[in-house]
Amino acid sequence: AASGILGGNAGNGGGGRSMGARNYAFYRTIKDLQDCFTAIAQCRKPVIAAIHSKCIGGGVDLITACDIRLCSADASFSIYETKIAIVADVGTLQRITPIVGKGMAREMAMTGRFITADRALACGLVNEVHADKDALLAGARAMADEIAANSPMAVQGVKAVLDYSDEHSTAEGLEYVAQWNSSFVQTNDVAEAVSAFIEKRPPVFKGD
Repeated sequence: AASGILGGNAGNGGGGRSMGARNYAFYRTIKDLQDCFTAIAQCRKPVIAAIHSKCIGGGVDLITACDIRLCSADASFSIYETKIAIVADVGTLQRITPIVGKGMAREMAMTGRFITADRALACGLVNEVHADKDALLAGARAMADEIAANSPMAVQGVKAVLDYSDEHSTAEGLEYVAQWNSSFVQTNDVAEAVSAFIEKRPPVFKGD
């Protein structure tokens, strides 16, 4: 095969790009697209996905990179690339198994079929199902407000520790969180939390 490619390139007088060069350019395109979704996963702040109607292909790549997923009752989900003879390549196949489990991930990826909102809730793909789009957006904003009411440093620390623990053993995760808290637990937000508890009032965190 390699000799055939080289022979074909030699025959064009050097005026065209080699198969290897074209393949590498396509590889770089895939990697650049992967980076777009990885940027979402690596965001230090929590990312909530609110999904309504059909979520297919790149949509599933996007939501599996998010921390929390909510949807409306009319939502459905498909790893549709399989239906068009493509292997999903920008994040879904790498991220979905820890979310929904091995069997469900393989079913979705190998069939390309749509799953309903109720089934997505049952398998853990989404956290909540709301009646319609308006209720969905209200629910997403309410959850974001609830998260934002906590200490920003604590929330970002939780995300960092969870992300690390996803990729490491329990022992390594315990070591990481011990190092994290020994480095960052002495914040003004902790003092504010104690004061608010004693004074029986809601805390006002500033992230410092």
